[in-house]
Amino acid sequence: MEESVDLYDVVIIGGGPAGLAAGQYAARGQLKTVILDKSATAGALAYSSRIENYPGLTHPVPGKELLDIMRKQAIDFGAEYIETQIIGVNISDEIKEAITMDRAFSGKTMIIATGSMGRKPSIKGEGEYLGRGVSYCAVCDAAFYRGLKVCVIGNSEEAVKEAGVLSRFAETVYLISPAQKLHVQDHPVLKQPNVKVLLGYRVTSIEGRELVEKIKMRDSEDKETELELAGVFVYLYGNKPVVDFLFGAIETKEDGCIPVSSMTETSIPGVFAAGDVTCTEIRQVVVAASQGCIAALAAERYLFKRKKVRMDWAK
Repeated sequence: MEESVDLYDVVIIGGGPAGLAAGQYAARGQLKTVILDKSATAGALAYSSRIENYPGLTHPVPGKELLDIMRKQAIDFGAEYIETQIIGVNISDEIKEAITMDRAFSGKTMIIATGSMGRKPSIKGEGEYLGRGVSYCAVCDAAFYRGLKVCVIGNSEEAVKEAGVLSRFAETVYLISPAQKLHVQDHPVLKQPNVKVLLGYRVTSIEGRELVEKIKMRDSEDKETELELAGVFVYLYGNKPVVDFLFGAIETKEDGCIPVSSMTETSIPGVFAAGDVTCTEIRQVVVAASQGCIAALAAERYLFKRKKVRMDWAK
């Protein structure tokens, strides 16, 4: 793994409203800031077709459009924005690290804003074969399936992108959508000769012996078919906090929520959490954004050992 040569003041994991608001405030405060986002088109807000109750909007907009505006603001203030998959963290030392397959991003503070679109295993066999053919990370595991047949379950742009990663290794990648159309229709990945799209299929079970060997699925007419596979990559969403990359490095509740103080402080000094990953009772864009703001202010206070947060950062 290539070591990072850059040391950031603030490393933000997550590019939803909480992470982008944190990025805006941190960068505007002249803190060296990086936002690490799994995908600009993933997340609860990106999938919302209509947002009209966010303060300042004069007309309804798609969630993705609002995210694009927030991202541009953060970048314009000086934040770096990088699309990458976080596979682990090291937060036990004074310098915190967010780890990807290629490098580690080091920071004096870290803000976790990964939202709550994770999920508990819901397909029969999904939990049983996790790590033995079932995966939630193509970037992490694609190389294990060189020359084999795999499937990606989901219809989001993220699922399509992950199918593209797998297509560089696997013999055949079946992109299985429970809906009758994909979230994106003209992505270059869909033109890859070894990517086969199956629309309107619901996977009902994942089966095998020691490892995954096949799946069963039903079409829109409830007809069951089987497909022999070596790997199943699941990109369906739920409302479970996305904390799998932490591997117990930070205190979480039984339901995976990260408990925080009123200033978004976690159990680890210098590590903050904001937005739906904290399971705030009211899950609204404006609430997530406000928590991101608080997290950035708290990180700045931590960095400069202030007793109070800095309120006015105007030049």
